[in-house]
Amino acid sequence: MAELSLRGLVKRYGAVEVVHGIDLEIKHGEFVVFVGPSGCGKSTLLRMIAGLEEISAGEFCIDGVRVNELAPAKREIAMVFQSYALYPHMSVYENLAFGLQTAGEKKDVIDRRVQHAAKMLKIDTYLQRKPKALSGGQRQRVAIGRAIVREPKLFLFDEPLSNLDAELRVQMRVELSKLHADLGTTMIYVTHDQVEAMTMADRIVVLRDGLIEQAGSPLDLYNRPANRFVAGFIGSPKMNFLEGMVASQTANGLSVKLQGGEAISLNAFASSRALEGAPVCVGIRPEHIELADQGLPMKVALTEQLGGNTVLYGNLGATNGPQQPLVVQVVGQSNFKRGDTVQVCLNPASCHVFAEDGLALPQ
Repeated sequence: MAELSLRGLVKRYGAVEVVHGIDLEIKHGEFVVFVGPSGCGKSTLLRMIAGLEEISAGEFCIDGVRVNELAPAKREIAMVFQSYALYPHMSVYENLAFGLQTAGEKKDVIDRRVQHAAKMLKIDTYLQRKPKALSGGQRQRVAIGRAIVREPKLFLFDEPLSNLDAELRVQMRVELSKLHADLGTTMIYVTHDQVEAMTMADRIVVLRDGLIEQAGSPLDLYNRPANRFVAGFIGSPKMNFLEGMVASQTANGLSVKLQGGEAISLNAFASSRALEGAPVCVGIRPEHIELADQGLPMKVALTEQLGGNTVLYGNLGATNGPQQPLVVQVVGQSNFKRGDTVQVCLNPASCHVFAEDGLALPQ
């Protein structure tokens, strides 16, 4: 296992700075996921940890020892890439053993580690096959096994499941989580898929434009997003954002008037950054909106029947006034169709409020 400390980590390419002073502590045995949109710096940060990218400024320590200038091979790190990068002329056994052979390990040690990794990943019956005779999921298991046999302090995964189909991705997510539980080794996983982050991580680090927006457990980020960006990135379907303004503020909270004229009372919120007349954004997740006999009108534009639940896409507000897009997730099956008008109820206890600067107001 490994404990990591990133202090003011910066990455520059010439005069262009792409990672801006990252501060992060990662504990022994944690499964940490770096998530964010393309170009946010998550893969660059991972490569800095691996030693594949030079650190322009700041300090990176493993178990309290500075390793900025330490060669990648000496950091006791194993990395799994998006590409399987298997040797096509070698068998599965030879692919798994190659790194240990080049490191000069004894033959019996190599065989023990290869057999153990192969059995753990359920590829022990494929050891004599060549990569071309394997499925995509089996090839990815070999790539992961090649990292396991090295018995590193730290595993790094750079979008390892992005080349797999949807069913295999779900299966491999489960297997990677089991692998982490079995090995107990510190793991850092990079993905742009927030579902992977939510289902696998002990802790999620959300990045944007080379900065950490928020770090915390999956449910911390889901329930208490620090800003509008995190709120919109975590959760599927995405959070709804309804623009409005503060109609009034009392000691107990806010009354918000939405663009269409609808009023919502939010008793949990009160802030000096949300004075009367200030623009705010009310956020609510699709699964927290209920259908009601009386409520706010939403005209349905599209219905997705998912079997266990139904997702309604539409517009909130009267047809002759300002409207805002809204997504509602209903438990079970429904018969709503395009053009129907439904009444929806926004539970104030499930709402989030974001000030004009995008930061969440305290509850």
